[in-house]
Amino acid sequence: MAFGNPVPVPADQPAGQETRLVLRGAAVIGARTVPDAAVAVDGGVLTYAGPQDALEPCSGDVVVELSVGEVVLPGFVDLHCHGAYGVDFSRADGPAVRDAAAKLHADGTTTLLASLVTDAPEALLRQLTLLAGLAEEGLVAGIHLEGPFLAAARCGAQDPRWLRDPDLGLARELIAAGRGQLRTMTYAPELPGADALVELLTENGVIPSLGHTASPAGRAGDSLALSRQLLAASAVGAEAARPTVTHLFNGMDPIHHRAPGAVAACLRAATAGAAAVELIADNTHLDPYLVAAMFELLGAGNIALVTDSMAAAGLSDGQYRLGPAEVTVSGGVARLASTGSIAGGTAAMLDLVRNAVGAGVSLADAVTSAAAVPAGVLGRRDVGRLVAGGAADFVVIGPDLERVRVMRRGQWL
Repeated sequence: MAFGNPVPVPADQPAGQETRLVLRGAAVIGARTVPDAAVAVDGGVLTYAGPQDALEPCSGDVVVELSVGEVVLPGFVDLHCHGAYGVDFSRADGPAVRDAAAKLHADGTTTLLASLVTDAPEALLRQLTLLAGLAEEGLVAGIHLEGPFLAAARCGAQDPRWLRDPDLGLARELIAAGRGQLRTMTYAPELPGADALVELLTENGVIPSLGHTASPAGRAGDSLALSRQLLAASAVGAEAARPTVTHLFNGMDPIHHRAPGAVAACLRAATAGAAAVELIADNTHLDPYLVAAMFELLGAGNIALVTDSMAAAGLSDGQYRLGPAEVTVSGGVARLASTGSIAGGTAAMLDLVRNAVGAGVSLADAVTSAAAVPAGVLGRRDVGRLVAGGAADFVVIGPDLERVRVMRRGQWL
């Protein structure tokens, strides 16, 4: 059977009985690429993922034989996505968010957090309320709030008008507006009240994500340790009992041998498995050599590839919005019209995987960081892996790591 054809129902199959779909060929399962794998889907759930010869055939199976060079990957999980296809999650209405999310799903990002940039409190509360409803429906996996408790010296594309020191009253309002769907929040650990903010976040099941910071190494290390300690004892649970780092290297002081800064603390924490660092492997935010070096030094299990995509993702160069800011995209690079600072990404998750592989990272490692690691951060065991009992979310890629077909929740997109 070819991918372009609908799944046929065998003539002798009883009415109402589900057809099991079996894909046979190469697949990334766990931490390795299995060349002779089988992946079985029944009723929107993966019922098998492993060697072909260990799968018992059923009379009603519809079998798809992958072409040479094609590989089945788990659906990607993006922890940091501000929008795409002309839609800015910080300002869009419900129908627009639905449209963008559907297109991102079809691109292979079958699970994503909707990210909000720093904005006026009323704007943040409005969008948190809207996105919480969409998360409750399962359209997005939750919300990531990038700010507003960030360092002005490393604000990047964040609007400095709305930055502030941690305000626990405002933080409680933001958490309440998210109705349990606020999953992560980026904060600068050197700001007064940052430790109290971390305590409040972890008490409410929100994962602290260190970023947009000019913190010294010691302060950053202490904050990451506090976050890990509190997460381990919180409602977030053991599966996600470590903080994250928002786009490592970007929005931080560079390492200096006499002033190592937050980057050094983040590297130490990630090497010990005590934090997961985001990397934007779009060949704009980070040099490919550095991406490969991070995989070698930290290991794929401590890296989450993220797009940090904004409204221009999936579209051509032009003028776009990122929350309150105007953004100009030229040559695929998004910059603030006002300052020229890089303002989010325009790549898709599959682009990041392709770029990482091009830099020398193995396909299995790149996929681990694009799927399993971010799923683990969210405490999700049903996505990010090809495993029996998981959601039938996967991407079929071709020999050039191009997208061939995407399935989400058992439906071809």
